[in-house]
Amino acid sequence: MSVALTSCLSSLAQTGTHEIQEQKPNIIWISTEDLSPHLGCYGDPLAQTPHIDQLASQGTRFTNVFTTAAISAPVRAGMITGMYQTSIGCMHMRTTSYRRSVDNPIEFTAVPPHYVKTFTEYLRAAGYYCTNNSKTDYQFAKDPVPESIWDDCSKTAHYKNRPDKNQPFFAVFNYTGTHESQNWDISNVKTDPSKVVVPPYYPDTEIVRRNIAKMYDNIALLDAFVGRLLDELEKEGVADNTIVFFWGDHGDGLPRAKRWLYDSGLNIPLIIRWPKHLKPGSVNNELISSIDFGPTVLSLAGVKVPVHMQGEAFLGDQKKEPRSYVFAARDRVDESYDMIRSVRNKDYLYIRNFYPNEPFHIWVPYLNRMPIMQEVMRLDAENKLNVFQKQWMADKRPAEELYDVNADPYQLTNLADDPKYKEVLDEMRRQQKQWTMETGDMGHMNEPEMIEQMWPGGIQPVTDNPYFIVNAKEDRGSKNYRTGGSFSAPMTLSFHCPTHGASIVYTTETGDNPHWKLYNGPLHLSKGTHSIRIKAVRYGYKSSDVVEGEFVIK
Repeated sequence: MSVALTSCLSSLAQTGTHEIQEQKPNIIWISTEDLSPHLGCYGDPLAQTPHIDQLASQGTRFTNVFTTAAISAPVRAGMITGMYQTSIGCMHMRTTSYRRSVDNPIEFTAVPPHYVKTFTEYLRAAGYYCTNNSKTDYQFAKDPVPESIWDDCSKTAHYKNRPDKNQPFFAVFNYTGTHESQNWDISNVKTDPSKVVVPPYYPDTEIVRRNIAKMYDNIALLDAFVGRLLDELEKEGVADNTIVFFWGDHGDGLPRAKRWLYDSGLNIPLIIRWPKHLKPGSVNNELISSIDFGPTVLSLAGVKVPVHMQGEAFLGDQKKEPRSYVFAARDRVDESYDMIRSVRNKDYLYIRNFYPNEPFHIWVPYLNRMPIMQEVMRLDAENKLNVFQKQWMADKRPAEELYDVNADPYQLTNLADDPKYKEVLDEMRRQQKQWTMETGDMGHMNEPEMIEQMWPGGIQPVTDNPYFIVNAKEDRGSKNYRTGGSFSAPMTLSFHCPTHGASIVYTTETGDNPHWKLYNGPLHLSKGTHSIRIKAVRYGYKSSDVVEGEFVIK
């Protein structure tokens, strides 16, 4: 980069950043895998979570937060876009698992509607430095994800790496130590198995108890991780101006929790510490969906929430009225197809099973590695399960399920056929149908047909190469350039890509791994020679080639 351009861009950036810093808070997400609210601050006496409990004492604990699926990739696709995964073709777990059990499997990435962007693109355009360390799992891109989404997405990504320490940041730290795979080995368990609470849908055996105890061991390790991140905020001197979110991506990584649309699979912890704005130690009982997280971040950052987003802000200047219902979906799980939809309010949970002749326990090899699952299957074969344990191993399902979540917190007694609950059933059924129509639920489309629309002929579409648009005395935007040229000052340089829905990133750095900036408007080039590289990205598409131009400004 030329000295003149460096000075020009640096001056503009510093001016804008200082203005932003006076108004914008920093925001950090601490996310973890496969975690229901098994925390001391949520009333679990067995959980060893002093750091998370302290965070809750300093902020707000949310009690009615539910994810849009009970498995990570569909949930994370919804969180990062503020859209239901069923509306953007990201509902199957995972896109890379499609037909993987056949000789010629096909891997694809979903192609969301052209107007769908991650909420971090809006943050970056507003001046935020955005980092992700480091899980993505967005379904519309394999790693590395499009450069338009993050300033840094890697195992070393950190807000401390931002070049201007006055720039506001949004930073995500993903903890994977609570993932279900960390519960497979129960040979060395520290939590006392005799003290765990065994849900009534599990048999009360030593293996089951040890498996649950292992989950608590992993939660204790999570707490230490959270403590380190919170200490770091204090040491960096940014804690007072940083909003902290702590959340799980769905329910426990155990059978009948993860992958199932009961509270055990959908209800998650959410704690938010917002210095000077949230009452310390407060509790919020409003219904919140996981797709509301992104719009809420935008609201807190003072960034306009796009109208197309289905998520709703529950904090900040753009806060919406509390939800009356939250919705969730289960579709293909790894190799096995399924389709379940759920609606929940504060009193009832409604579940619609579109495959009533399928067993509750569909074939999921990954799940079957869990000690609890193997124990349940063994006892089922020996006909030693009680009625509640047997019902989720049944060969068929009811077409509809309805539960009183207050009287029946484990959702064991189906009220769908009880005449006393007909009005409730009718209303919940109506809500589910209305949600299907309003959100354009793509689960009703055959997956091969959806893939053909997204990847015609099974071939991934490619983003067109971008080009430069010059506004100078020699040319007022009548041509496109892919190599640069010589022009008179003053001049501005814009970028354009013909691909519908593409974002453009650019850099003036050299080397193989430059920092790509999100293009958000014309660059003002000062006199001198400037080498600029640009690239176009479209979610679900292969990225364009890198186009480099050299501009001599006289």
